[in-house]
Amino acid sequence: MRPANNRDKQIKIWLIIEKIYDLEYGIRVLNYKHLHYFQCVARAGSVVRAAERLHLTPQTLSGQLSQFEARLGITLFNRVGRRLELTKTGRLALSYAEEIFQAGSELEDLLKGGAEERFITFRVGISDVVPKFAAYRFLSPVLSLPEPVRLVCEEDRLDRLLAELAIHRLDIVLADRPMPPGTEIRGFSHPLGESGVAFLAAPALAAELAPGFPKSLDGAPLLLPGRDSALHVALPRWLERQGLRVHVVGEFADSALMKAFGEAGAGVFPVPASGVADVIEHYRLDYVGETAEIRERFFLISAERRLSHPAARAVSEYARSVFPPAAR
Repeated sequence: MRPANNRDKQIKIWLIIEKIYDLEYGIRVLNYKHLHYFQCVARAGSVVRAAERLHLTPQTLSGQLSQFEARLGITLFNRVGRRLELTKTGRLALSYAEEIFQAGSELEDLLKGGAEERFITFRVGISDVVPKFAAYRFLSPVLSLPEPVRLVCEEDRLDRLLAELAIHRLDIVLADRPMPPGTEIRGFSHPLGESGVAFLAAPALAAELAPGFPKSLDGAPLLLPGRDSALHVALPRWLERQGLRVHVVGEFADSALMKAFGEAGAGVFPVPASGVADVIEHYRLDYVGETAEIRERFFLISAERRLSHPAARAVSEYARSVFPPAAR
């Protein structure tokens, strides 16, 4: 018999609560075991893979999922080829399932440790184009608050993070641009700071490019942040204004991956000038040059105009004390 994991324990807690409500109050409540099965299938994308992880037969799991949909009276999945894709209702249900099991985990911790072990959960979405060191600097004050905070970070594309912010799965989103104009999602952009842009490269390439910067960038291999980044358009335009040829050899949605390619000598790439020391400390890279004509900005996006979460206020206050103000 396989040992019980933390999720098994959480399900048992919810099943006990469910049984109490059924017996004492006759209330029809959600079947949390079915909810867990649904969550596993949604994450795996197929019944077969989910069944393997749950140590069930695919037939058993499929039957349980059908019972869950029948009880709720909704369709959670559409079959696309061999894969299962969540319906719009299914995506909403998954977001709530994640919240419920997170609450179950917190309940278990509370019951084990007592009231003195209570903490605030702070869920942060980080746009994948935001440099990791910048995200750390913005969020570091959260771990020093008087009241214990559990920091939960999720990295993804900005549009997906904003969708999760809209249904309150995230408390804030860190991004390199404000709320996109014309979006139907309600949100407010709080400027955190801005910086000029520096260029880094592997030592051999940096030695070639540094003496004649910025003219030396003419036709040089360039690693460009992905399409979600504000620099994706701004950087090539700046090079063109300098009369320089743009030679992009790679585009990267993930800033850490871009640095890894730069370290390997694939090309020169941009970073916020304020973070050059942090990047060079962790990667074998050298400084090429920088410009104040391109500005990289950072924003805290929230669903509320006035920040109420103590951790969100700490991030905003720290940024104002350390970083130059972003243009509003």
